[in-house]
Amino acid sequence: KPLYKIADLSEIILRAYITNSQLSSLKLGQNVTVVIDKGDAKTSNYQGKVEWISTKAEFTPKTIQTKEERSNEVYEVKIRVKNDGFLKIGMYGEVLFKAP
Repeated sequence: KPLYKIADLSEIILRAYITNSQLSSLKLGQNVTVVIDKGDAKTSNYQGKVEWISTKAEFTPKTIQTKEERSNEVYEVKIRVKNDGFLKIGMYGEVLFKAP
């Protein structure tokens, strides 16, 4: 078995999920702001870039969907963020974006 894993942490990939209504406001290569909690109600902002957007929705509730049920569908998005040493694998973050 391997004793350890080696990874380049100079950049981190944040996996985020957006709703169907947010999908039209996001495009590949778009710059976004990633907000990370630092504890004691403090946050840090990082600049990121949208690297990948899923072409398929996840968590589809039923074959026949109403407008309310469609909001349960989400699309995975991968965002590349430069790491200043404070970001760790598995941390949670929030993505803020504006319409392109």
